[in-house]
Amino acid sequence: MFTIDSTKTLVNGVDMPRFGLGVYKMTDKDEAIEAMVTALQAGYRAIDTASFYDNEVEVGEAVRQSGVARDNIFITSKVWNNDQGYDEALRAFEVSLKNLNMDYMDLYLTHWPKPDTYKDTYRAIERLYDEKLIRATGVSNHEAHNLEALFAQANVQPMVNQIECHPYLSQKALQQFCAEHQIAVTAWSPLGRGRALQDPTILNIAARYNKSAAQIVIRWHLQNDTLIIPKSVTPSRIRANAEVFDFELTKEDMALMDSLNKDERTGNHPDLFPYDDPKYNR
Repeated sequence: MFTIDSTKTLVNGVDMPRFGLGVYKMTDKDEAIEAMVTALQAGYRAIDTASFYDNEVEVGEAVRQSGVARDNIFITSKVWNNDQGYDEALRAFEVSLKNLNMDYMDLYLTHWPKPDTYKDTYRAIERLYDEKLIRATGVSNHEAHNLEALFAQANVQPMVNQIECHPYLSQKALQQFCAEHQIAVTAWSPLGRGRALQDPTILNIAARYNKSAAQIVIRWHLQNDTLIIPKSVTPSRIRANAEVFDFELTKEDMALMDSLNKDERTGNHPDLFPYDDPKYNR
């Protein structure tokens, strides 16, 4: 059985929490800090942020307010598309680290595989790893062909790939590819931005376990060996999302959950991301 302290050992031996807090769209300073402190005091040991989220300062402040030692918290951030490239990514990392007011990050990711620059961005992440400024290397939203392109040049392979994943987008083929190459998978939008929570199959399963639909989906991720970072700013929901370690889905219910896949995204496909759209530029 998993616990809230459960970790997955990455290919380099670093233990990464299987369960953490995502902080996308946490833009109100006080609300964001309260949510993060609540999560850390409830036993969460990972926070996933990004420069694009504009809340790295709040992440650092929440860690300091939480009373939990920095070394016991796994901090992830990401380099945004406008900052991609070798030198650019190194500079962006310095800004993020200063915003966090920390000496190192546990994991640093390329946010999206921006054509012509994501390979150079990953080279910068390798350098940060060599200089021990990060404990693990990774990418986000990378398809198998993006990963293969990195394999061809990398001295240190990506250890984590963060992708959109939920019952309506199970990403089985990409998950299998990552497993074969010892790349841990983290699910963003693990609840499908709430869409899956009204699914009759999930609601039926939830009723039988006396759990919420969200708790069933989170448990499904865990049993699929997927790391998860559900986001909420509501303290009661933050605590409820963590109440998934006192039960286990049967093989039959796991299969039912797997059957819900529709290849339905809530966000952009990495190969079709509108990199030149002004709303994604800073």
